[in-house]
Amino acid sequence: MTQTGDIDLTLHPFDVIDVMKRVGNTPTTITCKAKGAYASVDLGRWARRYGVPMSPNPKMRDIDGRLLLRATLAIPDGPERRKAATALFNAMWGEPAPLGSPAEIAALLAAAGVAGAAGLAEMMDGAVLEALLDAANATAAERGVFGSPTFFVGTEMFFGNDRLDFMRDTMGAAA
Repeated sequence: MTQTGDIDLTLHPFDVIDVMKRVGNTPTTITCKAKGAYASVDLGRWARRYGVPMSPNPKMRDIDGRLLLRATLAIPDGPERRKAATALFNAMWGEPAPLGSPAEIAALLAAAGVAGAAGLAEMMDGAVLEALLDAANATAAERGVFGSPTFFVGTEMFFGNDRLDFMRDTMGAAA
């Protein structure tokens, strides 16, 4: 759990495509060319609204997302996992960086100052982390997750960045 201001934040990495399959959700932004094109433009709008750099990694389709998730799960929850998730997000969406191998991922995380990143390359391909990821996917599906981004405040679920205001309201009411 990471303390961010007055908010306790816990990151639960999961493979969105796997979770969608488990719950019977079809990734229409992938299967429908018109919706995919629109979503790409809309993503740029949201990035500008939030002031987030938007420069997708040109090798995105070649990057093994499950490898990135396993790297994140290898880091205990807390400030280091948050730092790792931020570095990986930026390398994928903000300032593209090589993410094609365990060694490249470990180097990126080490450069971001993530404690223990140097030893990650050997762990990322292991069955233990793959089992952790599968368990995380099952847990997400059991909680009702059907896509990303998904947030929980207690047991109340919020899906999509356009629900952040509702989430803030709920967090404020809980304080």
